[in-house]
Amino acid sequence: MYLHLGSSVVVPQGDILGIFDLDNTTYSRTTRDFLAGAEARGQVVTVGEDLPKSFLLCRDRNGRETVYLSQLSPATLLKRVESGRFETF
Repeated sequence: MYLHLGSSVVVPQGDILGIFDLDNTTYSRTTRDFLAGAEARGQVVTVGEDLPKSFLLCRDRNGRETVYLSQLSPATLLKRVESGRFETF
């Protein structure tokens, strides 16, 4: 099953390590450093053109980590996870 992040981007449910509120977490220097490092390594994917509200940390079965910046709020994404509103392909 897959979680829809917006703009036709979906990620496998099992790859999601965490869903984070971008406004609240970027107060931390550690989080800012992490996101800057991921950007420098080319691991950041921006979903959509609107201002991002959340980021997801994902790791695929090969161990490759990707950070997705989504315009959807963490609450919306969490509701989709909790309600089982995943896409199936």
